[in-house]
Amino acid sequence: MTKYDEYFKLRIVQQYLAGASGYKTLSKQHGLDASMIRRWVKWFEAHGVDGLKKKFTQYPAEVKLSVLQHMWDNELSCRQTAALFNIRNPGIVNIWEREFRRAGFDALIARPRGRPKSMPAAPPKPEMKPDDSNRSKEDLQAEVEHLRMENAYLKKLQALVQARPQAQPKKRK
Repeated sequence: MTKYDEYFKLRIVQQYLAGASGYKTLSKQHGLDASMIRRWVKWFEAHGVDGLKKKFTQYPAEVKLSVLQHMWDNELSCRQTAALFNIRNPGIVNIWEREFRRAGFDALIARPRGRPKSMPAAPPKPEMKPDDSNRSKEDLQAEVEHLRMENAYLKKLQALVQARPQAQPKKRK
């Protein structure tokens, strides 16, 4: 649900366009930010009543690219471009531009939001190790040595972790 409905926005815009009050006066009367009223007026001037309606739109990557291309060709700001194309959040044009410059066209493609619809496939099961009877004596000895080193390392790490709280002095309260 929106904070301000379409009728309220239209009433504020009409008060401004009637010329009786400015942005600051209207913002004080209604407890709004002057920049918000200015934005509503600009949207109304550019798109009529449709500019004041709530809008949730996902733009395809091709549209995003055409908006950016128009902005660059005509040297427009993000705010001017957003008003021209009836994009409610001018900051999104800036995000599109940053993403395009960072990673190209692929960055403009919409990614699915939220959780995946199903669980991912189970990871593949590890392959069974070959039978040790076929391995050479040197291979087996190398593996045993490796396992001994790994075991010693883990024991040393555990001893260090247990010694750490004892080495730190206790703080007085």
